[in-house]
Amino acid sequence: MTYLDLLDQARLIRDGEISAADLLDATIARIEAVNPVLNAVILPLYDQGRAALARGEASSGLFAGVPFLIKDLYCHVSGTPTTGASRLLAGAVVDHDSELMARYRRAGLLTVGKTNLCEFGTLGTTEPELFGPTRNPWDTSRSSGGSSGGAAAAVAGGMVPAAHGGDGAGSIRIPASCCGLFGLKPTRGRITMGPDLGDSLGGIVNEHVVTMTVRDSAALLDATHGPMVGDPYSAAPPADSFLSQVGREPGRLRIAVTDRSLLGTDVDPDCVAAARDTARLCAELGHDVEIAAPVFDAEQYQSAYRRFWSMTATRSLWSIGRATNRSPAALAEEVEPFNRYLFERGSRILAADYVTDLGWFHGFSRILGHFLERYDVWLTPTLGSPPPKLGHFDAGLHSGEAVMDRFMQFLAFTTFANMAGLPAMSVPLSWNAEGLPIGSQFTGRAGDEATLFRLAAQLEAARPWRDRRPPVHAAGPRRV
Repeated sequence: MTYLDLLDQARLIRDGEISAADLLDATIARIEAVNPVLNAVILPLYDQGRAALARGEASSGLFAGVPFLIKDLYCHVSGTPTTGASRLLAGAVVDHDSELMARYRRAGLLTVGKTNLCEFGTLGTTEPELFGPTRNPWDTSRSSGGSSGGAAAAVAGGMVPAAHGGDGAGSIRIPASCCGLFGLKPTRGRITMGPDLGDSLGGIVNEHVVTMTVRDSAALLDATHGPMVGDPYSAAPPADSFLSQVGREPGRLRIAVTDRSLLGTDVDPDCVAAARDTARLCAELGHDVEIAAPVFDAEQYQSAYRRFWSMTATRSLWSIGRATNRSPAALAEEVEPFNRYLFERGSRILAADYVTDLGWFHGFSRILGHFLERYDVWLTPTLGSPPPKLGHFDAGLHSGEAVMDRFMQFLAFTTFANMAGLPAMSVPLSWNAEGLPIGSQFTGRAGDEATLFRLAAQLEAARPWRDRRPPVHAAGPRRV
């Protein structure tokens, strides 16, 4: 039986072919059957979902009555904790919705659970000590990616067709690549992080979704984009709806292709092969494809980025310390080894270093911006390797420095869009000889998600991935 995406599920409910209550029951049954294998959903919200349905709270909007999952970071759901997969926040129940959550509710989505992630979202895998690892539906010995690995495993595992995620270094695109899904990181400021945050560390974090289909991603961006009052910056509003771009001819695009790491790190041959295969497909579809790459100081990028990323855990611990009147250094003794490593590094960085590095990255964004004046999109591998084995990023087994080196190799292509604020997507067009998905990444111009959606829909039609099923799909009852 073909699995339906969010838009199809919503259509069935509107047409009376299925009730929202029956779809909710089928979704819960599927989660209960598959989640013990994958560990993607760490906080079921079934009773809350049923109660919201009974109150009529999900009876209007494009996705009225369709079940959905929220990542346990940034996007607050009133009455539940937002733990960030850290013991330090495990008991802190939030008393309000984030604006993004409010928009999901207005769109009619019915939240049935929260998904797993790595602690504070600082790694490209989902193996927190608090909740345990999320397993990849294609090979349960491997990582589902991160930090939105729970969201991606849930979608690939057939629990829901789309799930919320966040992306600060590739955390939507990484798990999309690892799990064979479509994942788009929007332009900086496209979706508000309010009211609790104006941005997260220099504007590198963007929230959106991982999805089974391109059109669901576009429709969800239509439902959620735009600033809220007080945001420090926002993306220019689109000329037309994002969903209307899906199915439109993209025209003859100028596509730059880079299949080597610009940071000098190793790239697995499977990832190189996937990018080259995608380039050939783009050429067959009539696009102008050219080997090209932006030119910048790779050594300076690596040095500045390692300092900059250290501030993720450091900022988190200082924020928790202020809220709880505890010493950040004492709190650091209670977090996982990699975040302790980041805090130790970050605590030695001066404010002047951070501001100077941020200014350097602003200059880097100009380099990418000028590069994309010559090309419509930039094609690269999404990742430096296929999904790694669980434990690959364990700083308790390896050193923090060794894990940071592995981080930079794995994320050799995804961080650029975050630092420059550009939209980027991972498209699931390739699988290697071991049956593991390998994503191809396209980075677009600032504010131009429309071109990415048009191209993604064309690629989806040329090489459909919707019915490719990981082995875990054989387990348990199927959802609609």
